Amino acid sequence: MTRIDRRALFASGAAAALLAATGASLADTPKQGGTLRLAVPRDDSLEQVARGAVFDTLTEIAPDGTLRGELASGWQTDAQARVWSFDLRPDVQFHDGAALDVQDVTAVLAQLGRAEALGPTQLRLELAEANPGLPFLLADSRFVITRDGQDVTPLNAANGTGSYRVERAEDDRHFLGRRVSGHYKGAQAGWLDAIEIIVIPDAKVRAEALRDGFVDVAALPSAEDARALRGLRFHPSEADMALAISANVGMPRQISQRARLDDGRIAERWWMV
Repeated sequence: MTRIDRRALFASGAAAALLAATGASLADTPKQGGTLRLAVPRDDSLEQVARGAVFDTLTEIAPDGTLRGELASGWQTDAQARVWSFDLRPDVQFHDGAALDVQDVTAVLAQLGRAEALGPTQLRLELAEANPGLPFLLADSRFVITRDGQDVTPLNAANGTGSYRVERAEDDRHFLGRRVSGHYKGAQAGWLDAIEIIVIPDAKVRAEALRDGFVDVAALPSAEDARALRGLRFHPSEADMALAISANVGMPRQISQRARLDDGRIAERWWMV
């Protein structure tokens, strides 16, 4: 069994059993409902979080580095890691009601090599060069799955298969996503009723918005102002403050260190308490 296969195996029910054995407290248990309000600077943060809410990729990398399937339920490769086959989850829908089609996926993967459908839920991808790490690469937001491989912009017209559909969006200003009822991830992710992202260019003003209760999370706040507030948590630390988080926000025990904003997966991974 390859390294990738072992990681995929660990992402199954065995991981849940391991979590139970470690004695995770009830405080770590996600609760459904509420709106998470996030203040971000005028950079790519809004787009990053919005993409993570609206779109899915074939695979996902958990905060602990574990590889798991998202739209892909399984994958295999040849001995050279050049020819890959992927099995897709059945009964997945885009937010406009259209069913996910294998051609939607091949249209996105065509940028990597020759992609062709083998059946309604199976496809083959032939790479020009071997890549044993392909399943990890496909978790990147560059490979979100869209209808017929269409562009993901503008956000107000974004149509994905993610846990949240766009209710209102204005590029570089504001985003509001509403949870999709009956999503295929069920109770495994996406506990918020809604995710709201507000662009506030000034770090000091972001800290003030958090202080006054207008937002629940501030990205890259004014460190001096944020430290003066009580009851906040800081990620990754108070000394190196990427996020300031109010006490009414539930967070997973582990947050991805690869990129700010939990790899843009805050909408699916965080909750309100």
